[in-house]
Amino acid sequence: MAATSICMMNPVDLMDLELEEGERVLVRGPAGEVVLTAVQNEGVPQGTVYVPMGPYANAVIDAGTHATGMPDYKSCTVDLEPTDDEVKRPAELMEAVGGLAYLGDEE
Repeated sequence: MAATSICMMNPVDLMDLELEEGERVLVRGPAGEVVLTAVQNEGVPQGTVYVPMGPYANAVIDAGTHATGMPDYKSCTVDLEPTDDEVKRPAELMEAVGGLAYLGDEE
């Protein structure tokens, strides 16, 4: 969860959103929205965010693959806004989209 529930951003973009590293950001994409933890990363170009592939990225990425078998992870436009909402656990994400929660070690 910790490795995939982050949103890496350029420090200037964090400043523009009035966010500090470690605060939460609501990311809205074509398929939905998700709350992530903002992480400063100078290697991320200004105006771009990086969310590691996993359940959190899947929550905002359109499932269409253009017959490639892989969604467009690298070309998705998203909207960002600061939030006080909590980052959901992966099981909660699955339930929110109508799936069954995989509890794994959470029990």
